[in-house]
Amino acid sequence: MTAEGHLIFALASTILAKKMELSPALAQGDWWHIVAGGLLTCLLPDIDHPQSFLGQRLKWLSLPIARAFGHRGFTHSLLAIIAGILLFTLKPDPAMLIPLDAFQGMILGYLSHIVADMLTPAGVPLLWPCRWRFRLPILYPQKGNQLERALCVAVLIFAVQHPQGTPLGAQISMPDSVAALWHRVRGNF
Repeated sequence: MTAEGHLIFALASTILAKKMELSPALAQGDWWHIVAGGLLTCLLPDIDHPQSFLGQRLKWLSLPIARAFGHRGFTHSLLAIIAGILLFTLKPDPAMLIPLDAFQGMILGYLSHIVADMLTPAGVPLLWPCRWRFRLPILYPQKGNQLERALCVAVLIFAVQHPQGTPLGAQISMPDSVAALWHRVRGNF
């Protein structure tokens, strides 16, 4: 998935999580903290690829990580998420560094990247160092990023129109604009 796709998907994910009130911190948190946290970390898993958006800007960090783990290795796993959470929470008072709502937004942004990469044929090694790849391949790179962009924008529209405080499993109807976009995308690919 492209950096553009990851940014749009992270934006949609943080909006949806805030609206679904997944945690008390998200329910009562500041929109700016949550969305900024999500956007800040949504490209971070690709630090393991020297040609990625972050990898090109942080080659001194990207190259050693790429040599040690390869692309879509450790940084695309649940172990990396746990390590990141521990890194921030083992400090004496993490609330002094990052507000809880922003911290949960950061976790959402990182997770959104992993979920988005699961939509590609390469998948992700969620249980790294185990080599099993988890995937639901609906986005194929050879078709360009038009399907990726359309899917990410459709998820964003769904997130924006999702009713506040409503879980995903509740009986909600898909907005007509999302349904029309979905049918248009399915007809073109």
